[in-house]
Amino acid sequence: MTDWRLKKLESFAGVPGPVLVCVMDGVGIGAHDEGDAVHLARTPTLDSLAERGVRTQLAAHGTAVGMPSDADMGNSEVGHNALGAGRTFDQGAKLVEQAIASGALYGGETWRAIVARCAGQGRTLHLIGLLSDGNVHSHIDHLVALLRRAAGDGVQRARVHVLLDGRDVPETSALEYVDALEAVLSELSASDGRDYRIASGGGRMKTTMDRYEADWSMVERGWQAHVLGQSRAFGSTREAIEAFRGESAGVIDQDLPSFVIVEGDGEPVGTIEDGDAVVFFNFRGDRAIEISRAFEDAELSAFDRVRRPDVLYAGMMEYDADTKVPSRYLVSPPQIDCTLGEYLARNGVTQLAISETQKYGHVTYFWNGNRSGYFDEKLETYIEIPSDLIPFEQRPWMKAAEITDALLEQLKTGEVRTGRLNYANGDMVGHTGKRDAAVLAVETVDLCIARILPVIERLRGALIVTADHGNADEMFELDKQQQFKLDDRGERRAKTSHTLNPVPFYIYAPAVPELVIDPEVARPTLSNVAATTLQLLGLAAPADFEPGLLKL
Repeated sequence: MTDWRLKKLESFAGVPGPVLVCVMDGVGIGAHDEGDAVHLARTPTLDSLAERGVRTQLAAHGTAVGMPSDADMGNSEVGHNALGAGRTFDQGAKLVEQAIASGALYGGETWRAIVARCAGQGRTLHLIGLLSDGNVHSHIDHLVALLRRAAGDGVQRARVHVLLDGRDVPETSALEYVDALEAVLSELSASDGRDYRIASGGGRMKTTMDRYEADWSMVERGWQAHVLGQSRAFGSTREAIEAFRGESAGVIDQDLPSFVIVEGDGEPVGTIEDGDAVVFFNFRGDRAIEISRAFEDAELSAFDRVRRPDVLYAGMMEYDADTKVPSRYLVSPPQIDCTLGEYLARNGVTQLAISETQKYGHVTYFWNGNRSGYFDEKLETYIEIPSDLIPFEQRPWMKAAEITDALLEQLKTGEVRTGRLNYANGDMVGHTGKRDAAVLAVETVDLCIARILPVIERLRGALIVTADHGNADEMFELDKQQQFKLDDRGERRAKTSHTLNPVPFYIYAPAVPELVIDPEVARPTLSNVAATTLQLLGLAAPADFEPGLLKL
């Protein structure tokens, strides 16, 4: 049984005022070159924090956050899991990889039910998900493994509904993945009468992959394409991509419209019908919940589904453990328990979580170990600032000012002992590949932090400033020699994915100027932040937490 009591530190009473953690989403430490929007930005506030001495760097990618290898980027999901849990858990990508390699996925009840329906009853297997090897939401290798196993298990008819990336991978790389998938589908269809094809698709920021109910029209477009076969028609996925690119100069993969693949007579090759099975093969939850609800909810007011086919629906993983979405899944998610938020709630410590819609779930659901709702509603205040539904590069300041306004209003109440906030700018604008807009995004965050510092000083509190992963710190693609890659016009190729760079870590606590970083923590990571927060509260971390970063 867990002992939830947090003991007081003998060596440090903590700061008298509130302890806040500010996550500058997507703001890493880059090469200080022409592609580093963080370096190019005017950041007097961050510069002053760096000069104060209570600072270090945190590892925020790869094995440090539970990914399969150090070649894997960090992301906001695993980053906030680590920040809130105080420990590192094997994450979705690694869990799926292990389940496939061991065969455990195929021995599970859900896969066996899929095979019984599709092979035994001659129904179609549909696989929907992000087609890339970004390993943030999905991996093409997982899709290929499922297809090959389905063929081996006797499934004769399969359809893939591809969501094009250009965000976690190079921005116009879709055809590389499409061609690789088409080769596998052609191979599997060459014998035993199998019929495996791509049926529909679209860019991930236009089709299906909405999150936090920010824009249900994305899910509606996906439903129309994947389920109803109602979207712009093409003879192949390559034809669709090339047509869209020809019509909209400079469009990147994540923004490509929805499409449907049709036969010569104009009939869609793969609508989803009663009796079929559907697997959403993304392992990450935030952009998988809404499409899962569209398949599973008996009533849905977000959009008119026209019809809801009676299918066996499964996710690659369970995307929300509290609401049990989806009801069936192939791989069990990480069991993240005993998070910082739960410890604080059980010890009567008030908590504030605040961000705009794009990252609201990260300071709540992911921070709390993939758990929806409150631990103790009397002690916790969650504030969501609605995001704008316009391209982020057109308004790189996003809702940072409104987040700051709401935070300062809460601090005036005197009831906030701990808090966490996320500024989404560096990540969401960084994903657009627009360097100059990313510079403005970082400058916006710097300006907002400047507004918080005097309040922290007056309240005699502490502010931790860090990030969940890099993004805006590397806005151009690099080759193996770390030189900028050039496109056909000789221009530097924009990078829209996260980076492998470390992230900054600063502590602003003017009431206790004697604080110093503990040099004994050999490789600081995001998981050390939870215990550091407890140190600033004057509390000892649980024994299994990664140690705090302060030498006390």
